[in-house]
Amino acid sequence: MLARWRERDVFEQSIERRRGGPRWGFFEGPPTANGAPGVHHVLARVFKDIFPRYRSMCGYHVDRKAGWDCHGLPVELAVEADLGLTSKVQIEEYGIAEFNARCRTKVLSHIDDWIKLTERIGYWVDTDNAYKTLDPSYVESVWWALKTIYEKGLLFEKLKVVPYCPRCGTALSSHELGQPGAYQDVVDESAYVILPSARGKLVVWTTTPWTLVSNAAVAVDPELTYVRTGEDFIVAEALAEKLFGSEVEIAERFPGSSLVGLSYEPPFDFIPASAYGDKGHTVLAAEFVTAQDGTGLVHTAIAFGEDDFQLGEKNGLAAINPVRGDGTYDERIGIYAGRNVKDADADLIEDLRGRGRLLKSEPYEHSYPHCWRCNTALLYYAKPSWYIATSQIKDRLLASNESVNWQPPGVKHGRFGKWLEGNVDWALSRERYWGTPLPIWRCSAGHLHVIGSLDELRSLAGVELEDPHRPFVDDITFGCTQEGCAAEMQRVPEVIDVWFDSGSMPFASYRSPHAGTEEFEAHFPADYICEALDQTRGWFYSMLAVSTLLFDQSSYRNVVCLGLINDENGQKMSKSRGNIVEPWDVINRFGADALRWYFFTSKYPWDGYRFSMEGLSETVRQFMQLWNTYGFYVLYANANGVERHSPSLEEVQAQDDLTELDRWVLSRLQATVAAVRESLDAFDATLGGRTIAEFVDELSNWYVRRSRRRFWDGDAAAFATLHHVLTTVAKLQAPFTPFIADEIYDNLDGSEPSVHLCDFPVAGERDRGLEDAMAVARETVRLGLAARGQAKLKVRQPLHAAVIVATGAEREAIERLAEIVRDELNVRELRFVSEADELGEVEVKANYRTLGPRFGKQMPMVAAAIAGLDGRHVSAAIRDGGTIGINVGGVDHTLSAEDLLISMKPLEGYQVEREGQHGVALELEIDESLRVEGWAREIVHAVQAARRAADFDISDRIDLGMLGDEKLLAAARTHERYIRGETLARAISFGALPADAVESDAVIDGLELRIAVRRI
Repeated sequence: MLARWRERDVFEQSIERRRGGPRWGFFEGPPTANGAPGVHHVLARVFKDIFPRYRSMCGYHVDRKAGWDCHGLPVELAVEADLGLTSKVQIEEYGIAEFNARCRTKVLSHIDDWIKLTERIGYWVDTDNAYKTLDPSYVESVWWALKTIYEKGLLFEKLKVVPYCPRCGTALSSHELGQPGAYQDVVDESAYVILPSARGKLVVWTTTPWTLVSNAAVAVDPELTYVRTGEDFIVAEALAEKLFGSEVEIAERFPGSSLVGLSYEPPFDFIPASAYGDKGHTVLAAEFVTAQDGTGLVHTAIAFGEDDFQLGEKNGLAAINPVRGDGTYDERIGIYAGRNVKDADADLIEDLRGRGRLLKSEPYEHSYPHCWRCNTALLYYAKPSWYIATSQIKDRLLASNESVNWQPPGVKHGRFGKWLEGNVDWALSRERYWGTPLPIWRCSAGHLHVIGSLDELRSLAGVELEDPHRPFVDDITFGCTQEGCAAEMQRVPEVIDVWFDSGSMPFASYRSPHAGTEEFEAHFPADYICEALDQTRGWFYSMLAVSTLLFDQSSYRNVVCLGLINDENGQKMSKSRGNIVEPWDVINRFGADALRWYFFTSKYPWDGYRFSMEGLSETVRQFMQLWNTYGFYVLYANANGVERHSPSLEEVQAQDDLTELDRWVLSRLQATVAAVRESLDAFDATLGGRTIAEFVDELSNWYVRRSRRRFWDGDAAAFATLHHVLTTVAKLQAPFTPFIADEIYDNLDGSEPSVHLCDFPVAGERDRGLEDAMAVARETVRLGLAARGQAKLKVRQPLHAAVIVATGAEREAIERLAEIVRDELNVRELRFVSEADELGEVEVKANYRTLGPRFGKQMPMVAAAIAGLDGRHVSAAIRDGGTIGINVGGVDHTLSAEDLLISMKPLEGYQVEREGQHGVALELEIDESLRVEGWAREIVHAVQAARRAADFDISDRIDLGMLGDEKLLAAARTHERYIRGETLARAISFGALPADAVESDAVIDGLELRIAVRRI
């Protein structure tokens, strides 16, 4: 199939043929190709494929440009591992140019694997002209975006506390903290530390002892009541008993305001109070202090907490940071210099204990952020970073979100909407190497110039920059652009958050605004994007934010969120658990269509999957219905010499010899087309796929099964009907399972080079009356077959009659389709009654569960009274929503439906199956003629099994011989014409077997029969 698509240029034609039609835009969220794709990537890619395929078949011009996300720390970390490097110092010793060259190679190392898988799963996307975020033209467009944002006054540098990874040596943005697994439950040693003062011993509590070396102040709530204990400890009154026990002695009570300005001795003397300013090592008033835990006095280290930093700014305290970028103390921290700060916790606590400055320490379990790339515990760390002021456009972000249709809908105002409501400024800069460099140049006087294009840089520096990455861009300098300043401008060293790269793809992938602006505008905003649900903090956010910053609107109109794929036990797939499923293992075993169909129909994609090979096997078994139905058509069409012709719906409907069954299946097909279109228009692949599956089940298990004899006999109307239905289903199926759909279409029709170049079916008129009538008939058959099952009677055993509860339109429907109902139930006659109660004797008993607590010792009398009621009257009253009255001991009582157990005892000689007011009773008496006819049907069944075992073709004529019990032979003689017609037997010999025949044995109702079949 793949070779045929390439040979016939199908993908390209699917785009070119629709050129000039209405555009329908799709944006590919760029994957990073530094590793082989997994089965979760298949999930994303097939959902990216289905709706563009559908829209293309609907007449839209749908370009599908692939892309590769090339920058970022995951690539750097992979290269570090390859080279055995563990720090930024080692990277710079190795050489930034050489390191980034390795990153460039690494990030493209698995593109061939991705393209191979992309093609194999039938994901149509243009990989020949894919954009790469490392291309100079892409970087140039990102620079333009940042210059535009800067000119709007929304790009700035500021000293702020940011989550910082000491392993990677860079800050993280708030949306990176929203990535799965960013927060982990950890146990740290917390410390209650004593700080002597003239007022008493202040007690502070911290879960980060490593920050105590840079303690700058103590924060209190000025309106909270504090106490001094008999041992001179000062804590919040509400926490005193928890800290010191119920017998704690209170020496003094006072408001927190009386402590403000109080000086104290810090826990360590590495950094003097004067270094922080006039208020260093004093008590400060703060709004964030509570008495919910700790001591009510908060240790404050200005550089290591957002609340601490803001309190320091308010009180003029310097943000002194004695921690290096690699997470170790600098030389100011004496004997701890060079130590990793987290590793120093235990020694710092022991130091405090030894000096009598520790009240106590204890383990403390809490949720703590970790780097989503390398799993290192983060530090909250004051440092200068570049920010985009997204908090200033929060209202515009929320307005952009309002224009988006989310699937599932709850994400819009839930997970995503709430994230936008809590929006903070975007921490843009990263102190790394392999990324889009910040296009900001600064002179020694502090003047800034933001570059928006390579041409602008060339005009200022007089240098042609072929590769805008580090370190080459770092070497470009030019004179300050500020009038009157003679200083030289150099680029700031940071690169940008990779999420800004990927969020710029709508314009950067077309090189806009430096080129391709017309193409960009034609595709903007996208009609559809799709990624995993966790991208609400990733690509979905960056796409919305960048677009709103630049164009004041969302870059996408519709988005489908995908859930996670877990193993069959609900465990997240990971290499460490050994439960990863390799996509090629699945595809080679089941095929790409089976995997696609599983993802589309097994459940709604945002609910996540419990993936198992057994689940896929079940999907294949269910889906084989379509293939088997197609195979049935081909088998009988070839046997009857039916020419390949693809009749239209109108041509099929114009035939004179259409049956009710033909018209019904054509009507059901129109209903299915309408429902599938509605589902796919609403980006609901699951409902659309299940609708097709339901119809295929009806087609196979009702239409084809009911029509087998007609195909055997070469009925032209049956062949035309089934041919039209199968080719239409192939077109419906094409966006879901492109391979099997094209195979069916190409063999049955082939008027186009591929089903994917056909128009998607449009629903015609339906015969709703016939559909309703057939539904009533099928329900009647279902109940009748259930009654057979209860009676343990094979369907091949004919019965005299079925008694059916039906009146009005329902009876008319069954009478209209009486031949079908009789044949399905294998009865000679249908009779009708108007009420289900007529099928037997209604029995009414007391429900002891509800009545026992109510009547207690009177229950025997209550049960007797209920047993004496007229069953049919009670059943009718309850059915109409009424109640029943009884008299017990001279007192009237009212009973409702829940108080009564109503059952039916079938009429003698009948088996009843009933649901509500619908019911079917089968007459069970089997006389001799019925028994003989049943044996004849069993003999046909046995002969057909013998034909299959002998590997005869369905059209092969045979000679048939029988030996065995005389009762069976007599039945065969009685129904010889029927048996010969059903088995294509030229003649039947009784008591002798044809020579050179294939023999087999059968047992029918305990009677033995030997069968011999010989192909003529």
